[in-house]
Amino acid sequence: MDQNQTFEQFLANQVPEISPWNFLINLVLTALLAHLLGRIYSRFGTSLSNKKMFAANFELIAITTMIIITIVKSSLALSLGLVGALSIVRFRAAIKEPQELAYIFLTIALGLGFGADQRVVTIIGFFFVVAVIWGKYYIKPSDGQRSLNFTIMAENAGLSLDRIIETIMPHCKELEMKRLDENKNYMEAAFVAEFNNFGDLNKARAALHGLDDSIQISFLDQNGII
Repeated sequence: MDQNQTFEQFLANQVPEISPWNFLINLVLTALLAHLLGRIYSRFGTSLSNKKMFAANFELIAITTMIIITIVKSSLALSLGLVGALSIVRFRAAIKEPQELAYIFLTIALGLGFGADQRVVTIIGFFFVVAVIWGKYYIKPSDGQRSLNFTIMAENAGLSLDRIIETIMPHCKELEMKRLDENKNYMEAAFVAEFNNFGDLNKARAALHGLDDSIQISFLDQNGII
């Protein structure tokens, strides 16, 4: 009987009182760093999707995670209840690129760190990741090579993807296809290519227009449309 009572007390929902000031400080820090992360993603992200719209979710995800961890971290009963609640939730987001998933995990890590009151470790880890992102962005190849995202839109049903790739390849060092949407009357293909210089870029552009006068091409780098 005593053992049953002890086990029931162990599982009881006895949550120690949370300091409002500590909670508020963690909440503000989470929101600020999540907002900063969104700005960094909008500036340095290479995704082809709407980066500003995607980054707008970072603050909500981080704050929600922080609140949940703050509430359940000291109660086994609440933790088990959270597991049960999450088991009936199905998260299906249109994550098309690994970079988007990496930023989502970093956003969740902010909420986890501040929710667990690990402020110093979380802040140090966050700014270390930011330093890595900045370093990768500003370290450029010494030979002037440039990686660009570009999209090709064609309404000619006879224009095949193989023909487009064969036209681009002689003018670029590397070529990677990111996305392809097509039907019997329309095709849109997104690529990432590495050009040695702008001369090769112009040659590739001219060769693509030579395939079909109606073809539309959009070249983009990390700073905007070229």
